Amino acid sequence: MMDWAPILIGLLLFILLSPGLLFQLPGNTRRVEFGSFTTNGKAILVHTLIFFTIFTILTLAVRVHIYTG
Repeated sequence: MMDWAPILIGLLLFILLSPGLLFQLPGNTRRVEFGSFTTNGKAILVHTLIFFTIFTILTLAVRVHIYTG
């Protein structure tokens, strides 16, 4: 049996936390921008840290599992 939870969680978080798609923290002109479809280096770093934190919490601490087979 293969555990699909890390793959699906990673994919979902990658889509939701892409800088500029839903929100961008910090924005180009303000602290938070919504739906700007632009990005900068600081936003990429912040969104990477948020992604890693949420992914680690869900896969290691909460132990979310989705098995197939």
